Amino acid sequence: MSRKIVAGLFVSLDGVVEAPERWHFPYLSDEMGAAVGGMYTEADTLLLGRVTYEAFAAVWPHQDNEMAEAINGIAKVVASTTLTEVTWNNSTLIEGDLVAAVKELKDQPGGTIALSGSISLVRTLLAAGLLDELRLLLHPLAVGTGMRLFPEGAPPVPLELVRSAALPKGVLDLTYRPA
Repeated sequence: MSRKIVAGLFVSLDGVVEAPERWHFPYLSDEMGAAVGGMYTEADTLLLGRVTYEAFAAVWPHQDNEMAEAINGIAKVVASTTLTEVTWNNSTLIEGDLVAAVKELKDQPGGTIALSGSISLVRTLLAAGLLDELRLLLHPLAVGTGMRLFPEGAPPVPLELVRSAALPKGVLDLTYRPA
């Protein structure tokens, strides 16, 4: 049995997933923190694209809390065509074909593989049929500009809603699986 890849994203009502640090904090709650933290504590590997890796590596090693402990301690696998090395604790760089490398990672023994941010990576894995769950924290605002999870002109992506919960401050915690 292969490992499960679970992607977690903050998303606005108009589908923007880019730069949530600019718009999501007013909606933060203990329940949202628990939802995000739960994804990391159930995982033994974190899969990241370059931009998210660089942002996380600049912040998480300097934090002292339960989520930081979980993120800093687990294995991190980085997908990048521009990085030549990764220096954050327990990090390795994917070399060669991304889809083949992720298939190989899924086939290795272990637990859940969490994928945070990394929109291009999420899109690639969805298209390749390698993403098992998409956990969206849908924020009650329209951002207006920025990269969207599903860009205009992209082919349809059928998904099945498998879990939903309303969080304080109007955020919806939604879990989808490919249909």
